[in-house]
Amino acid sequence: MASGASSSLLRRPGLLDGLDPEQRAAASAPRGPVCVLAGAGTGKTRTITHRIAYLVGSGHVAAGQVLAVTYTARAAGEMRARLRTLGVESAQALTFHAAALRQLRYFWPRVVGGRRWDLLDNKFRYVSQAANRARLSTETEVLRDLAGEIEWAKASLVTPDDYPAIAARTQRDTPAPVLQVADVYRHYEEIKNSAQVLDFDDLLLHTTAALEEHGAVADEFRDRYRCFIVDEYQDVTPLQQRLLDAWLGERDDLTVVGDANQTIYSYNGASPRPLLEFTRRFPSATVVRLERDYRSTPQVVTLANQVIGASRGRPAGSRLKLIGQRPPGPEPRFAEYDDEATEAAAVAGRIRDLLDAGVSASEIAVLYRVNAQSEGYEQALSAAEIPYLVRGGERFFARKEVRQAVIALRSAVGREPDGDLVTIVRAVLEPIGLTEQPPSGGAAKERWDALLALVELAEELAASVEDADLPRYVADLDQRAAAQHPPTVEGVTLASLHAAKGLEWDAVFLVGLAEGTVPIQHADGDDAAIEEERRLFYVGVTRAREHLSLTWALSRTPGGRRNRRRSRFLYGLIPEDHPAARVARSQQQGTGKPAPAKARCRVCGGPLMETMEIKLSRCGKCPSNVDEALLERLRAWRAERSRDLKVPAFVVFTDATLVAIAEQRPADDSALVSISGIGASKLERFGAEVLEVVRSAG
Repeated sequence: MASGASSSLLRRPGLLDGLDPEQRAAASAPRGPVCVLAGAGTGKTRTITHRIAYLVGSGHVAAGQVLAVTYTARAAGEMRARLRTLGVESAQALTFHAAALRQLRYFWPRVVGGRRWDLLDNKFRYVSQAANRARLSTETEVLRDLAGEIEWAKASLVTPDDYPAIAARTQRDTPAPVLQVADVYRHYEEIKNSAQVLDFDDLLLHTTAALEEHGAVADEFRDRYRCFIVDEYQDVTPLQQRLLDAWLGERDDLTVVGDANQTIYSYNGASPRPLLEFTRRFPSATVVRLERDYRSTPQVVTLANQVIGASRGRPAGSRLKLIGQRPPGPEPRFAEYDDEATEAAAVAGRIRDLLDAGVSASEIAVLYRVNAQSEGYEQALSAAEIPYLVRGGERFFARKEVRQAVIALRSAVGREPDGDLVTIVRAVLEPIGLTEQPPSGGAAKERWDALLALVELAEELAASVEDADLPRYVADLDQRAAAQHPPTVEGVTLASLHAAKGLEWDAVFLVGLAEGTVPIQHADGDDAAIEEERRLFYVGVTRAREHLSLTWALSRTPGGRRNRRRSRFLYGLIPEDHPAARVARSQQQGTGKPAPAKARCRVCGGPLMETMEIKLSRCGKCPSNVDEALLERLRAWRAERSRDLKVPAFVVFTDATLVAIAEQRPADDSALVSISGIGASKLERFGAEVLEVVRSAG
């Protein structure tokens, strides 16, 4: 380090205090490419913010020349708050889309000219018009699937013209025949451009184009920003990576932070490849591994390591093994129930026990695989009179009482009231409903909790910023609202596993852990999809600090057939002496029936080990003889049947099953049912139609 940098650091005593050796190594790494492989709970946000503060404090870069990007607005808001406590006020911490929006607005007059195009809040109207032109259904479920496919294509840098070939090559489970999806995509872009509006992916595309095609724009941007930090790098999409490359130019002052074990957005085009190949791109990069877990007890950490340790095909760079740093806590709980209603009621009862023991409601979460599962837990918690919040529901700053509060606070700025910040905020909010004592419950208590959260934000600002005043506080609220970074409001959190990424609680309930839900049904038969489901389960486990409960039900409804199996991910996790382990052992060891014969490759006769190999009845090393024309006909048939039945395509047959049919070309019922995934019910429902498609293909 240069002497000037050293003397500068001397003026910032304690900047690296409190960091462990690995965090310190990452924070104080020299300029240039740095890759931080950070496991769950290892303090990556702390490390990132201290690295920014170190770079600024060492004189390497001015705070205003730093651009840090992360995956969610909430994470960006948290990063800004932490930087503020470190005395770094003007560094930019934003999502990719928020950063691109600012840049595009600034450079628009030079690269486009004329009126700036508006940003779409919801693309459904335009997708509906495009689907109508392509003669496709405009039902909500179909439009949602089409919108998702367009988002994947744009995030993956796939154009409408390239879409059919790439969708076929990657075996996309498309919501309609690929040519029709391409038509919808093409019409959508035409309609949107004619209306002169942008969707969120356009922000990245147009900003990238401005930097790549306009040298003066690129020069000005690169003179403004010298240092880049990218969080959650395992989930970067090809489009985000291209924007990042445009930001960088020929420079390498880049720090990336990620964990390939937490890659859970592949369906959106995200890939851990840039993280895993970072040192190949930058051979001189500094690599630091953070494995000390400060979030969870050793009991939770051990379970998490067991979950991810069972993964197949993990690249060497992703093999982080967490090391628990907290004192011991309770063992994870496992429980099996007859039906979902009983499971939800039992979870609510256990939550009541935790609340009575002093655990705050806001430190408890119920996590599930799909949003439709929330209803049963909303009912169970309501019956137990336990407050809850559904993550992804009404936004905090859109609530009526919060809007009223912000208006009142803005009005108070002009009056310049006397007193410290917290006292002023409390006084302003009292007429709106912030009484000295909380109401007993119901909607009034929810309003009171929201207003109290605003007071707590004032307390947080006053503690971190010297001489914080009301104008600064109102500006901070506006920034939080724009970034969708709400404060914590009291209540049990209900959230999907995807929505829980980046969050943590004292107590976590992972519910509905049955086959077909975790892993999700449409992932079966695809080894890569199963491994992503395992990583999603791992993310859920690592959200818990102390209390972790894992539950499942054998039937969907009371009195229904108890024919469900617990998730395959639970095998090996349940202690041998646990009552719930009995069924697990019988499922693994058999129940006196003859063991099924090992599957063999129909080409070379070798044993089949992987799920996808068994599905296709051939090993991975043997060549595919898929009939592409037949496969396309099968997909078209499946799309039509799924529309008729109003179910997702995978409910009819998964992509893997269609590939197996197109490879094996079954001629009769017995040949059809020999394909893994086709049983008696599928044969009865679809067998004759499938055989007719095979015969008609010649």
